[in-house]
Amino acid sequence: MYYLNIGERFSFTKTFQNRFEELGIEIIWRQNIKKSILSFNTKIMKNIRFSLNALLIILMSMLTTSCKEVSDLEAGTENEQVQFYAEKRGTDDSKQKDNKDFKGGPVDFTDTAKKVLDAVVHIRSTQSQRSGNQDIQPQQLPDFFREFFGDRFQMPENMPQQPMYGSGSGVIIDEKGHIVTNNHVINNASELEVTLHNNETYKAVVIGADPATDLALLQIKGDNLKSLSFVNSDDVEIGEWVLAVGNPYSLYSTVTAGIVSAKARNINMNPEKLAVESFIQTDAAINPGNSGGALVDLDGKIVGINSAIATRTGSYTGYGFAIPSNIVTKVVSDLLKYGSVQRGMLGVTITTMNGNLAKEKKIDFVKGVWVETVGEESAAEKAGIEAGDIIVKADGINVTTSPRLQEIIAQHRPGDKISVVVNRKGKEKEFQVTLENVKGTTSFTKKENVEMLNYLGADFETLDKETAKKLNLDGGVRVVNLYPGVLRQKTQMRAGFIITHVDGKKVTDIKEMVTALENKKGGVMLEGVYEDMPGKQYYAFGLDS
Repeated sequence: MYYLNIGERFSFTKTFQNRFEELGIEIIWRQNIKKSILSFNTKIMKNIRFSLNALLIILMSMLTTSCKEVSDLEAGTENEQVQFYAEKRGTDDSKQKDNKDFKGGPVDFTDTAKKVLDAVVHIRSTQSQRSGNQDIQPQQLPDFFREFFGDRFQMPENMPQQPMYGSGSGVIIDEKGHIVTNNHVINNASELEVTLHNNETYKAVVIGADPATDLALLQIKGDNLKSLSFVNSDDVEIGEWVLAVGNPYSLYSTVTAGIVSAKARNINMNPEKLAVESFIQTDAAINPGNSGGALVDLDGKIVGINSAIATRTGSYTGYGFAIPSNIVTKVVSDLLKYGSVQRGMLGVTITTMNGNLAKEKKIDFVKGVWVETVGEESAAEKAGIEAGDIIVKADGINVTTSPRLQEIIAQHRPGDKISVVVNRKGKEKEFQVTLENVKGTTSFTKKENVEMLNYLGADFETLDKETAKKLNLDGGVRVVNLYPGVLRQKTQMRAGFIITHVDGKKVTDIKEMVTALENKKGGVMLEGVYEDMPGKQYYAFGLDS
């Protein structure tokens, strides 16, 4: 049974009440409305100019709309190598001049808004639901539903299968129709529909996704598409004017203004093991549905991709966070060129220096990043960095916090050489470090695997030896993340499935799996296991000839 809390000051028609009760939603009337993620706040609703009836109409349409046909757009990337770069600002940059002129006077954002609106899109995701009693995770819920049901609820027994819908934003970044958005906007979607500012709609395919940075790359096929370019986020200054552009609460093409409130902010929202968080903080209003939209400067260039808000109400309370453009351009280039992010690593655990830590370690130096541990045979150890060193500069950039160091390293690939300056016992030492991947090598993912992996619609990783031993397997391929593709559309597979056989043939790594699938036509059977389920599992689907 679902429970929906509504304050007495809202009108609620019998028709809506009957419809919600048919779906197993019990209506509870309350005398006092409190600011809570489980109930609506009247001031918030008034500010966004929604009546409850209008909101319920939207909810009802979300509940009753059927799934549409899946796009026939090919899930693949161009063979040519594509790179995205952030433009370096000059000292006479027009935006910088504008900022100086604006001090002490009124600000006109109209020209900027005109430049960006055509390139920011609305993304509607369809999620196919399974029947039966199962827990639903918050990221699987549309933004409106999270306001009603909170962080977690359970599906009632034998509820009819109905698709669920979510919404977010995205930014067109080139004339080929590539769109940057957040991974959490498209995660677990079986179908994606993109609506432009002029109300044209397109089916989108996922080119790739990176949960560690919460970024995803889509593509649509259209003519005369407007796009935005990136600016170097290192040049963005605290106090600078920015606009947030997106589709909060499915209010298409919404523009809000604010300033850059802080940089290199870590809010610990990403649960991924290799998560990178170094957000640009802004007070431009960002609400549910803004995720994946653009944060732009007054020249209309992308400063960051809006990703999160800090709130106790579920809505804007003054704190929004965007992924810096320099991280975005690196991730996008990798997804296009390699199919996955090529992540360079130092191989250290770190914490930001502060007065308490300096006192604990009995040192006078309080600026930089404290190296807690250095991984055995890691890039840092090979270069000579030691536990107890304080990193003060990396790649020629001053380092004051752990998120800032993460951001710098995240812009590099395995094999890149960077200089790292540390303070060791009061003296500075410089080291040349060759970054490595998580496996301790400088190799990249091979380009030839990309088209098949995109067609399957999932992120994969070769099963680590420790897990394989625990499960008594010779090896396998774990499904890390599912997005629109053949596995999501034609099977009930969920993330975490470990593929061990393709049509009875054993596979121990990604290369073997791709090779086994490359020449297949017609029906295919995948055999494997889940860590949290007993016995073998099987999934059958058809490959296009």
